[in-house]
Amino acid sequence: MFKNQPKGLFALALANTGERFGYYTMLAIFALFMQAKFGWTEATAGQVYAIFLAVVYFSPLLGGIIADKIGYGKCVVVGMLTMFVGYMALAIPTGADTAGMMLMFAGLAFVSLGTGLFKGNLQVLVGNLYDDPKYADKRDSAFSLFYMAINIGAMFAPSMAKWITNQYLSRTGFVYDASNFAPDYLEALSGAYGLCFGVACVSLILSAIIYFACRNWFRHADVTAKQVKQADANVVELTPEQTRDRIVALLLVFGVVIFFWMAFHQNGSALTFFAKKYTNLTVGGPIRFCFNIFTLAMIAASVYTGFATVQSDSRRSKWICGLLTLALWAGAIVLGIRMDDPTYAQPSDFQQFNPFFVVALTPFSMAFFAALEKRGKQVSAPARIAWGMLVAALGFLIITIASVSLISPMDLGDNTQSILSPMWLISTYFTLTIAELLLSPMGISFVSKVAPPKYKGLMMGGWFAATAIGNYLSSIPSMLWNKIPLMYNWAILIALCLISAIVMFALLKKLNKMTA
Repeated sequence: MFKNQPKGLFALALANTGERFGYYTMLAIFALFMQAKFGWTEATAGQVYAIFLAVVYFSPLLGGIIADKIGYGKCVVVGMLTMFVGYMALAIPTGADTAGMMLMFAGLAFVSLGTGLFKGNLQVLVGNLYDDPKYADKRDSAFSLFYMAINIGAMFAPSMAKWITNQYLSRTGFVYDASNFAPDYLEALSGAYGLCFGVACVSLILSAIIYFACRNWFRHADVTAKQVKQADANVVELTPEQTRDRIVALLLVFGVVIFFWMAFHQNGSALTFFAKKYTNLTVGGPIRFCFNIFTLAMIAASVYTGFATVQSDSRRSKWICGLLTLALWAGAIVLGIRMDDPTYAQPSDFQQFNPFFVVALTPFSMAFFAALEKRGKQVSAPARIAWGMLVAALGFLIITIASVSLISPMDLGDNTQSILSPMWLISTYFTLTIAELLLSPMGISFVSKVAPPKYKGLMMGGWFAATAIGNYLSSIPSMLWNKIPLMYNWAILIALCLISAIVMFALLKKLNKMTA
């Protein structure tokens, strides 16, 4: 799994893990911060949140254009500095006045611009490592590992935000209470959220340390197409027709994945509403183990030690990894047993399952496709994207089956019908994560391989622009939540996933030629 990969992959992946941990810690409480500090309604806070997400994912398009001219490494460094300024601006205590609001918007602008310079170009550096023929056949597995590293940061971020909030409130004499609107409490709450923005600053510093300490591991990958041509006069350039065909193919893929992200990113909206309205959040028995982030972390870690037990070359390593696996499972069980029975979950807790499943399932995904490759049945990146769309449709079919006997939100009103087992949502997240593992890392790998050399940054930015559009469109099911029957909402998402899958399968022959 980790064997025969260039060292630069691990440095870049860890640098991205730190940055993503800070970003998702900030994102976990951002909407709540706006409500606590400025007293905004859900509609206003949600609108700012959605616009911010769209800008964050559109900005790599600009970052890619700049990087194709001046270099990817330069943009990554400037991006880290710019994001740091943005998070610092968000963390500075201010009043709930115009000046405080302007500082917040300035901070968001810096975070967005910095992300655009950093995120896509860091992934271009990863892709460039695999332009070396020595590592070319490792490209897909490399992006799977890289994607897994991103989700390690995302997995712990919500729990970190919750822990910081609770610690800060306890020191000021409060406990978290969603129904408390007293000015003193809201001031303390916004101060707690400000510390979460500070966590993003610290995590960026750690990312920068990793990036610069290990820069020699990937310095050779920090080259633009122009620099490669200057260094090697024998480099064969693509013809205008080849360049056009590749760009058209990528644009078609971007168009398809828009609908995947529209469906997938219901985790923060429609699926969370479903958890709040229809799911029994009083969780007892073994299922409660799933709602302890450290139990999940131990289980995820045991997957890797378990694979190492099987794959290690020496007997000593097998014993060590095997004992570690048993110790991790023992620790997870002890932590689970010590939890209250029943325990009380929150709707937002379900959002930790997606990154957990990404981390835990990545080795199985890699092993599965490696086994197929050994048998001469290699599945191309475009084919995996197509299958990912089908699996996403299956994920929403699960939640549709759960919704058969439920009262629709438009009839339920402000009431709840908390009758469903949490396993319905957990199963949905499990299935959607399989779809994500088929689609997202493979899509990034496909872009890095197919993009014309002189447009690598631009095309990677295009991938994120498609993600941005999908993120923004993900608000549609929420807008329809109280207007149409519940099953119709899920049916729309199933239909979009199925149509996108059909389009991808129709394009497979053309797209596979690009990766031949």
